Amino acid sequence: MAPITFSDIDTKAINTIRLLAVDAVAAANSGHPGAPLGLAPAAHVIYRNMKLNPKNPEWINRDRFVLSNGHACALLYSVLHVTGYDSVSIEDLKSFRQLGSKTPGHPEFELPGVEVTTGPLGQGICNAVGLAIAQANFAATYNKPGFELSNNYTYTMVGDGCLQEGVSSEASSLAGHLKLGNLITIYDDNKITIDGATEVSFTEDVAKRYEAYGWEVIVVENGDSDFASIAAAIEQAKKSTDKPTLIQLKTTIGFGSLNQGTSGVHGSPLKADDIAQIKQNFGFNPEEKFAVPQEVYDFYQQEIIAPGAVANKEWETLFEAYAAQYPTEAAEITRRLSGELPTGWEAALPTYTPADSAVASRKLSEIVLDSIFDKIPELIGGSADLTPSNLTKSKGSYDFQDVTTGLGNYKGRYIRYGVREHGMGAIMNGISAFGANYKPYGGTFLNFVSYAAGAVRLSALSGHPVIWVATHDSIGLGEDGPTHQPIETLAHFRALPNIQVWRPADGNEVAAAYKQALESKHTPSIIALSRQNLPQLEGSSIEKAAKGGYVLSENKDAQITLVSTGSEVGIVVNAVKELASQGIAARVVSLPDFFTFNNQSKEYQLSVFPDGAPVLSVEVLSTSCWSKFAHESFGIDRFGASGKGPEVYEYFGFTPEGIASKAKKVVDFYAGKEVKSLLNKAL
Repeated sequence: MAPITFSDIDTKAINTIRLLAVDAVAAANSGHPGAPLGLAPAAHVIYRNMKLNPKNPEWINRDRFVLSNGHACALLYSVLHVTGYDSVSIEDLKSFRQLGSKTPGHPEFELPGVEVTTGPLGQGICNAVGLAIAQANFAATYNKPGFELSNNYTYTMVGDGCLQEGVSSEASSLAGHLKLGNLITIYDDNKITIDGATEVSFTEDVAKRYEAYGWEVIVVENGDSDFASIAAAIEQAKKSTDKPTLIQLKTTIGFGSLNQGTSGVHGSPLKADDIAQIKQNFGFNPEEKFAVPQEVYDFYQQEIIAPGAVANKEWETLFEAYAAQYPTEAAEITRRLSGELPTGWEAALPTYTPADSAVASRKLSEIVLDSIFDKIPELIGGSADLTPSNLTKSKGSYDFQDVTTGLGNYKGRYIRYGVREHGMGAIMNGISAFGANYKPYGGTFLNFVSYAAGAVRLSALSGHPVIWVATHDSIGLGEDGPTHQPIETLAHFRALPNIQVWRPADGNEVAAAYKQALESKHTPSIIALSRQNLPQLEGSSIEKAAKGGYVLSENKDAQITLVSTGSEVGIVVNAVKELASQGIAARVVSLPDFFTFNNQSKEYQLSVFPDGAPVLSVEVLSTSCWSKFAHESFGIDRFGASGKGPEVYEYFGFTPEGIASKAKKVVDFYAGKEVKSLLNKAL
């Protein structure tokens, strides 16, 4: 690409972007005009550098742009409009932040041109690290001599808020270690946050911090109008093939406003007189709103839209030649781009019978990964420094590392995240957002998925089907005690929309959890796994468990249904035998995932939880999530205790005898009363 030159039309284009953002915020009477006014030059220069095709926004080799400081989204929407994305019209800009609008108050993944959902500060830069990891892996896997199918960059903009959030430090540290030279970050150093000048809370030397992470740092002193220096910084960043780059861009927040450089322009619409003087000073008619000069449209058509379409076509021609020479790899890429898994992969899932030995479900998870890893090339995993405990590294994997470290290479599909749970979660979202059907999974203790709740929530909101391998799922982990024993964790995530939260009870249920998680296209999963051994259950199967809940043991004369998950299901089975000795008939339901079960037909759900007998839930976790299914609940609504796992179970009464005692009280209480299924409701 020839060096970019700048002229008056660039200034007019930049001011057009600025004023579109100002008008959008003013029309909504809500939003953040300051950052768009300050960052429009950088956005303009970045998009002039980017390889993209607005008419084919899913092109796999496009450059990516992530607005980590998502409150500045009026900037992004304005840029998408002028650069030819049909997803954002002038009418969409006029309806900014309005109910039902395509332009909500923070950018969301489903809008073409928006790579990831941002808003919670720090998440976007972490997503960008994930996008860069995915690109490096995709390139290492499929590029061949003379066929550079993947060579795109990921650009991200961040503000002071993003860099104060700890999650960004986690991901930035890892990006430096991994030497991700395809990642270019623009730091909007305007020295303003909502509270005022950053001097009140943020006086660290960001440049030195990022240099310590292993990044190249480039300083641009005048980000308001020195377009050539911004472009030169980006060109230099592209030459840093063994380091990510932070461009410290010094800007004036609210550039052109009467209140520029103050927190007053951060999160409030500009007043009418201020908008009028800005427009006049920028050479626009103060009476016009949402004005885009035709020459600006023509400029972007010539400089971005048309070249992007050509680049996309050239890539398609390259891929056709690639397919002729490398048909196997091309077929695999085509399948991945279609979003489909390899045909017949599920045949590799292991199955079990009661004759098989008891095994911890974390070990059963490892067996699944060993069985399927080589059959699903888009499966890419890792752990937050708990590989020996999470058992997340399959025998067929090796490390994703820069080759110069001698620890692996970018073709590797196992990521050493270090002690960075939250960063891992946000990075996985970025890997998923890259496309090519990537299926990222990450391991930690279930209790510490709570550390990453912000990233998990964005997975669910955005529809990234990432997989959390969450081991040590209960008081059964024993001696580590209450700090490590999850109590409220599953209730928290079960309350989150659009997420599967699996707690499998045996090998078949573990296989079912992975089957559902991997086949999901828009729903993330948490698979909660035990440290202690679990028996293989009579009546379980992958097919049954894949419905999220099923009758494990039926009894047409049942006086009570015991419903349970995970490690307690086997104990409940023995409790039923204890009840039988007391003349009480019971049936057993295993409910490994509420979300999947809730998506079954009402008829099926009522077959699992019919009228006629009370339901008692049994789970060594919070009871607060069971009210939809169970009339009564036996759980733990306090913190756990330190001790050997079996002793802790006995201490809290989770033994066959303890469960039977609770069940008998429930049977006695409901005796002679009409009992309706709790699923029979008006709403």
